[in-house]
Order: sequence, then C-alpha cells, then structure tokens
Amino acid sequence: MIPSIGNEGDRVDKKVEYLSGYGNQFATEAVTGTLPVGRNSPQKVAHGLYAEQLTGSSFTAPRPENLRSWLYRILPSVAHAPFQSFKLAGWQSGPFNELPPTPEQLRWDPLPDSAESSDYLTGVVTYAGNGNPCERKGCAVHLFAFKKARPNSVFYNADGEMLYVPQQGTLNFFTEMGILTAAPGEIVVIPRGVKFRLEFEGAREARGYICENYGQPMRLPGLGPIGANGLANPRDFLSPVAWFENKKNKTEIIAKFQGHFWKTESEYSPLNVVAWHGNYAPYKYDLARFNTIGTVSFDHPDPSIFTVLTSPCEIPGTANVEFVIFPPRWMVGENTFRPPYYHRNIMSEFMGCVRGVYDAKPEGFAPGAASLHNCMSGHGPDEQAFTAASESQLAPKYLGDTLSIMFESSLVFAPTAYAMGAKHRQKNYLDCWSKLPVHFKG
Repeated sequence: MIPSIGNEGDRVDKKVEYLSGYGNQFATEAVTGTLPVGRNSPQKVAHGLYAEQLTGSSFTAPRPENLRSWLYRILPSVAHAPFQSFKLAGWQSGPFNELPPTPEQLRWDPLPDSAESSDYLTGVVTYAGNGNPCERKGCAVHLFAFKKARPNSVFYNADGEMLYVPQQGTLNFFTEMGILTAAPGEIVVIPRGVKFRLEFEGAREARGYICENYGQPMRLPGLGPIGANGLANPRDFLSPVAWFENKKNKTEIIAKFQGHFWKTESEYSPLNVVAWHGNYAPYKYDLARFNTIGTVSFDHPDPSIFTVLTSPCEIPGTANVEFVIFPPRWMVGENTFRPPYYHRNIMSEFMGCVRGVYDAKPEGFAPGAASLHNCMSGHGPDEQAFTAASESQLAPKYLGDTLSIMFESSLVFAPTAYAMGAKHRQKNYLDCWSKLPVHFKG
C-alpha cells in the first residue's frame, strides 16, 4: 500500500509524502480499501463515497496524451450554490488588448511590499500575456506577493494550468488530490480544473511567478541527439498521495472561467477526495535535479537546452509556451563569449530571477525582478557583462548561487497597463546598453 497523509481534521501533519514519476498512472488512498480493484466506477464505492472522473484532455485523445483521473470523494463537485460574478483587480486574462504589444525591451524591479490583507488570489498581478483562453492558445504571466492565508476558500482555473515558481517563502498547496510543498528553487504545476488553496511559511510574505498556460498541458521536451539522459528526468517529478478534509464547513469556491472570475459556496470542504488513481494530477519538481547540458569545447548551444517543460502548439517544434531555467552550472568553453550572446529571435521571452545574479545582467536584475524581450527585439549582455566576458581569462568557472527563469512563447507578449505604468518599471532599462562602445577600427 502506498503511504498516505490522510487526515480527517482541519490541519495536516508536517510529514508530506509523494508519488514519483512524470505522467505515471498513480493509485493512492488515504483510507485502506477505498480504491476499486478491476473497475473504475463500481455500482457502489467503498465507504459510501462518490466516484467522479476528472479529465484534462478529450476523451478520444491518443493514449500517450490522454489525461484523466478517477476521484473517490465524500461529496461530488456538483454540490455547491449558484455562481456569482467575482472581481480580482490585479489578475487579468486574454485576450490582451488593453495596450498594443511593444517591441521595446522592458524590465521591472521586484514587486513593492504587498498589502497586509493580501492573499494568494488578491496578491496576484498580471504583467503580460498573449492568446486567448477561449481559444485554448497562449499564456499569461503573473507575479504574486501576499501575506495572509485565505481560510475556508479554494480556487480552480478552468482556463489553463498554472505553473508556480516561488521566489520567497515556502508554499503549501492543499489540493483535491493531496498536498504539495515547494520552496524557492522548486516549482509546482496545478492542472486545469483542480481545486486548491495556498498558504505559506518561513517568510514575512510569499513571492514568486506564475505562468498560466491556456494551451496544451506542459510536458517534458524531446531529447533528440542529447539521448536518454539529460535535462529533467521523469522520476524526479512528484505528485501527492491522497489526503482529504472531512469537515462540514462553508467554503468559498473561486473559479476562473473564460477570462472572468466567479464565486460560489459549498457547505462541505471540496478537498474531500479520499482516494484517486490516474495520470492527471498536480506535481512538483526540484530544479536542482535538472541535468544541465553545455559545451565542453567552444561556443555554446542554444538556450533550448535549458527547457524544463514545454506546451507545444500546432507547428511541430514550436512552443505555445516553454519553461526555461538558468541554473548553477560550469562554464568551460574555450575562446568563447560565455554569457548569452546578443540575439533577436522569433520567440518572445519573459524572465524572472529567483536568486543570485544572472550572468548577462550583473546589475539591475535582482531576485524578484522581471524583464520582457519580445519577438525580434534585440537583447543580450549589458556593457559590464560584455566587457568582463570579453576580457576575462577563460579558466573553468562555476556559476553557483544563481537561478533565473524564463517563460518563452511563440506568441508576442502584450504588457498590461499595470505593468507599463508601475512605479517599479525601470524606465531607464535601455541605458544598460547605451555605453556599449564602438571597437571597430576598419
């Protein structure tokens, strides 16, 4: 039997256990004898529970892409009051037509201190996005900062999956299917439709980044000539074991649906799944387990070698959105300009910094900061990084205390009015390249 953290009280043990392996068919129960043997939906579920299927793909999707889990719960998801319209001031959704997309390079300092009353929903602000959840295409990038829990409340997103990157504070995700805990340096993905609430510990406030993916669910990228070993390995992705709340307690349910927010109430905690099996579930990943690939001779490969997860689109080899990291790594290339080179590309890049220094931007890109470089807009090292990389002795060097992230999309990001008007936007960002000298002597 798989060990569980099942709990019938209001709180849970600090001991959190997980199921290992990306995309596996999991089976986990918090009460022994709950899972049916040999059938998915028996005439009567053990212990008086209800069977409910949660599907994240079309029913007839090819087997490798078919996502579904059976949930055995105290009450089914239909048990709630009528929905009412609800407002979240900071969280915006596609289509992003508030302002025209801009080719200008943009950068922001970390978010200001959050309000004392902020929680995991009211503390979210949208910086940029593309596509439209109504078309199941594109994504949105949010930053969050909050100081309080939102008790007796759960949230689910019918528009897309949500990839959380904590930058400060340890996040505790209480989901329908179990509990996930993620500290800075780890990520959590909550699939489309899965209910959860979010709390934090270990810091004055929680901070981080969210990629809301409207498109196909994220998956591991192909390895191509890298071969069997490299990048993220399936075994290192962890899903929660079954856990549930058995309490009659009026609970607020907030839903995001077709770009709008809705609110209803349930007389019973919706986090009441006693057992589940399937391959559609939340998961976490420790970015320190990423097997970074790089050159051992000269030059350096394209940044696609840093891809952790990708959401493909209809064009083969092209991503609706990808999650990319720049983790600790050795730099050993000979006769090579080691930082990211100057480039313009068809993809659009939204970056964040979790800790340390990003090697292409030693100044102005602090942990919690963000930047946006859209399609075909030039970007690359600032003057300080260029000079140092051009003149330094190329001995092997280990970049240790560093972790930056990137949400990269084939669609152009449109910044929100909030992001463009924010006081913490660096209006002088372009100055980091203004002192680049002309060395040409021809």
